[in-house]
Amino acid sequence: MLDWSSCSAVERDSQRVSGEWVFRGSRIPVATLFENLEDGVEITEFVALFPGVTLEQVRIVLDHAAKSLASPQVV
Repeated sequence: MLDWSSCSAVERDSQRVSGEWVFRGSRIPVATLFENLEDGVEITEFVALFPGVTLEQVRIVLDHAAKSLASPQVV
C-alpha cells in the first residue's frame, strides 16, 4: 500500500468519503484515477470526467506512485 501522506495533491479527512485519500479540494478518491486508467481512460479524459481534479494533481499523484513503487519497501 502506498503512503499518500507526503503527496501534496491529495488529502484525507475521516469525515469525508469514509476517510479515503482524495484529490485535494475534491471528493474524488485517488483510487478512482487508477481504476479509470485500468479501464483505458486517458488522463485528459479523466480530468474532464471529474471536475475539481486538475491535470497537475494527476501528474503529481502518478509521479508519487511511481517513486513510491521504485523505492525499496521496508517490511
